[in-house]
Amino acid sequence: MSKGLKSVRGMHDVLPDQSHEWRALEKVAATTLDHYGYREIRMPIVENTALFKRSIGEVTDIVEKEMYTFEDRNGDSLTLRPEGTAGCVRACIQHGLLHNQQQRLWYQGPMFRHERPQKGRYRQFQQIGVETFGVAGPEAEAELIAMTARMWRELNVPEVELQLNTLGSPEARQRYREQLVDYFSAHRDRLDEDSQRRLESNPLRILDSKNPEMQALIESAPAIADSLDAESSEHFERLRAMLDAIGVPYRVNPRLVRGLDYYTRTVFEWVTTRLGAQGTICAGGRYDGLVAQLGGRATPAAGFAMGVERLLELLREVGAAPAPVAPHAYLVAVGQGADQAAAALSERLRNDLPALRLRVNLGGGGFKAQFKRADKSGARLALILGEDEIRSGQVVVKHLRGESASQSSHDYAGALAELTAIIDSNGTDQ
Repeated sequence: MSKGLKSVRGMHDVLPDQSHEWRALEKVAATTLDHYGYREIRMPIVENTALFKRSIGEVTDIVEKEMYTFEDRNGDSLTLRPEGTAGCVRACIQHGLLHNQQQRLWYQGPMFRHERPQKGRYRQFQQIGVETFGVAGPEAEAELIAMTARMWRELNVPEVELQLNTLGSPEARQRYREQLVDYFSAHRDRLDEDSQRRLESNPLRILDSKNPEMQALIESAPAIADSLDAESSEHFERLRAMLDAIGVPYRVNPRLVRGLDYYTRTVFEWVTTRLGAQGTICAGGRYDGLVAQLGGRATPAAGFAMGVERLLELLREVGAAPAPVAPHAYLVAVGQGADQAAAALSERLRNDLPALRLRVNLGGGGFKAQFKRADKSGARLALILGEDEIRSGQVVVKHLRGESASQSSHDYAGALAELTAIIDSNGTDQ
């Protein structure tokens, strides 16, 4: 399309040939979370800008460069949400969900960041986020990680590695921050432009640099383990023991940090080498101070977010993307009274077989044209109503797939039995 309106750069349409992949992934996630006892919460896409400045940190890349912020007609500063945790915490505080109670919540929806669009990374991107409140021990993080590992198995996600680290308490993190400032300041001439800008504002983010020319310098930087408090070290060791007990392999990555200021203690990422530099498909950790930071009572909390586009990109890369969902049957109808007969039959079938996926021919056409549409739809069966069938109350059932493309005439009960057999053999979700 050379002229006319187009989608905004970095914001993409999900077309019908791909939407089935999204639905399949979302269904696995929702089912898994339901089974673990997590409940869905839905928050607004637009929040007050102050929420993200207070939670993410004013000197982060997200707040400084990436947020979509605007003034509304009342002069209020509003922002399209760049992530979901802050909004979830705000909603829990506002509606009194945290006082003297535990909450296990999840959400999904679009997030917005003005980044350079690249493979698997967009300016509007979809996340599935999970948050747990009121559990101070490492069992919270262990459950979050176990859930993600189960989702990967259900989705056939290949070749992903769990990387794990601890940032310690806020005090330990501040001590480590000071060590990094001293270290990198002594090597300022070897820092790239982004790292020089982060040196005073957010030095931990230098450790996350993907610049190959800086990797040797980063590898020689002080390790956070030397700054950890005893309580955080014990918390981390208990988490590792729980992951060992449930059989989730991991690698401790002492350079793993998160781009958001509110993380403390545990941080983790699931990463793949299949997507280039942007290899993280799921990330999270503990953020015990965020609820109090946003005006609520001090509440321990942990969570994660997974990027839907990156997950799907990985599944496509290895040929494991969910297959399209085809109708079980296509209803072909030609002749006088065909439209009415087809409408009546189709609704009766749907009433009696709730799992049936039935596509009814619309727009007329002869038998040849309608059979062509039926074949293109991927349906296993064609149900045929001609004038003879309409007069006799019969329906012809024609098998469109397999070695034998047989057909036979049935009364309603016989057609129902044929359709039931197809549903049972094909599955209600295939």
